[in-house]
Amino acid sequence: MTNKIQLTVETDFNNTRLDKYLTEKLDSSRSQIKLLINDGAVSIDDSIIKKTGYKLKSNSNITIDIPTEQPLTAEPEKMDLDIIYEDDDVLVVNKPQGMVVHPSAGHPNHTLVNGLMYHTTLAPEDSTLRPGIVHRIDKDTSGLLMVAKNENARESLMKQLKDKTNTREYLAIVHGTFSQSGGKINAPIGRSHKDRKKQAVIPEGRNAVTHFKVLEQFAEYSYLSLNLETGRTHQIRVHLKYIDHPVAGDPLYGPKKTLKGSGQFLHAYKLGFKHPRTGEQMEFSVEPPAVFKDTLSKLKLTVRQ
Repeated sequence: MTNKIQLTVETDFNNTRLDKYLTEKLDSSRSQIKLLINDGAVSIDDSIIKKTGYKLKSNSNITIDIPTEQPLTAEPEKMDLDIIYEDDDVLVVNKPQGMVVHPSAGHPNHTLVNGLMYHTTLAPEDSTLRPGIVHRIDKDTSGLLMVAKNENARESLMKQLKDKTNTREYLAIVHGTFSQSGGKINAPIGRSHKDRKKQAVIPEGRNAVTHFKVLEQFAEYSYLSLNLETGRTHQIRVHLKYIDHPVAGDPLYGPKKTLKGSGQFLHAYKLGFKHPRTGEQMEFSVEPPAVFKDTLSKLKLTVRQ
């Protein structure tokens, strides 16, 4: 099944590339548009066009056949999970680098949620794809997540996040060295105007605050601890790029010439919260993965210039 979208090329877009025009009109990424064109889903004046750089003419009629997305469902999957703590209300898990937190169009299964659903009962959520999930970390970020096993726990943990009373500390290896021992990055974050796959610091963005401390410095890199005051999408990665110290290995916000690894060298090291039932203050920490620690050991052999 497909949905048909029909457009008429405005005069202002005469001689514009087809992929550029559709990217803007459909509010999609250039790669998504390229797939549609290559699959023969785009016709101009009843002729299928498979050339992304095709130059448009004003008043041409474009028809796009967009495949209807099948509804996603999260199914339990047996997998080995690194459970740090668990009781009847909450669970703390150490997510490995490379694992997506919950199902999405690009990752319909093999996610942390799939494994958690097999392991235990989770709190219901407005979306059936995110039961128990109250906060997330990126696919290639490793480390600790707190998970709610019932509705009362979910409400409590989410309120703590909103009230900024919980602890979330990260470790990161970043490009460059610092003249100061730490600092505060207070810069609003929203979707990038240039690339919709990215977030960026923009004036109309949502309030975002990150605190950082320099732990060690090497020849070309630094080792930081970071605390989140807010929790925006890609916040640490965007903020560090903003101050010209992108996370090493970051494929989205960092330079191509970087440290070898399996994605960004960013690890959710420490997590603290008040237990939803008992009120006890709980805190957990977990060491970074082997690739992170091995890279750090190699960097210690270098000296800051």
